[in-house]
Amino acid sequence: MDPDFHGRGIAFPVRLGPTGLDESAGPLRIQESIRVILETQHGERVMRPDFGCGLKRLLFAPNDESTAGLARYYVEEGLTRWEPRIDLVDVTVTNDPAGGALTIDISYHIRSTGAADRLVHPFSLERSS
Repeated sequence: MDPDFHGRGIAFPVRLGPTGLDESAGPLRIQESIRVILETQHGERVMRPDFGCGLKRLLFAPNDESTAGLARYYVEEGLTRWEPRIDLVDVTVTNDPAGGALTIDISYHIRSTGAADRLVHPFSLERSS
């Protein structure tokens, strides 16, 4: 399959390659786009204030099952709305109270090929004193 079929663009995070800004394509491009959605808070993009997901709203939330449930909801909502190249299979969020973090495990299929893929995204919560 041609990697351009899934899109091509500047790599995320932005980095220099041998001839300038590095690019990504294929399934890697889709994973990078998912990370952009997860790491963008609503209102950060002036021309698209609804872009992203509400994950950063949880930054100071307690590390419990309720926060994990909200994180799952925000991720599902954001990816369903903003990443049309995938079909979500499952989003699992586990919390590590000792480590102050959530682990977000996203399983999906790439629509154009039906290939299964997975992305694990750590999300650190600020500890309150």
